[in-house]
Amino acid sequence: QVQLVESGGGLVQAGGSLRLSCAASGRTFSRYAMGWFRQAPGKAREFVAAISWNGGSTPYADSVKGRFTISRDNAKNTLYLQMNNLKPEDTAVYYCAADQTHFISIWDNEYDNWGQGTQVTVAS
Repeated sequence: QVQLVESGGGLVQAGGSLRLSCAASGRTFSRYAMGWFRQAPGKAREFVAAISWNGGSTPYADSVKGRFTISRDNAKNTLYLQMNNLKPEDTAVYYCAADQTHFISIWDNEYDNWGQGTQVTVAS
C-alpha cells in the first residue's frame, strides 16, 4: 500500500497560483497512476487531473484545462499540481489518490489510496 500526504493548500487571491504536493510512501509509487480530485461543500467529489505511472498520459477536467498542470517526480515519490489563474470556483478540498490497477483513470472509485486532503481557498 501507499500512504499519501497533501500539502501546499491555503488562501490565495483570484488570479494567483498555488502548487500542491502529495508525498507518497511506498516502494511501488513509481508504478502507480496518480490523480487529483476536489470536493467543495455541498458538491460531489470531482476529477481534476490524472497522470500515468510514466507521465505519458495526463487527462484534465475541462474546468481546469490550460490552468492546471499535473506532474510527478518518481525519484522523490512526489506528485504535484501546479494551479495558475485560480478562480473562486476552484475553492475546495483537494485530494491526491493512487491507483495501482489501471494505467490511467479519471474515476474516483477506481483509486485505491487517498490522502487526507488540503484546503484551497480562492478569494475574489
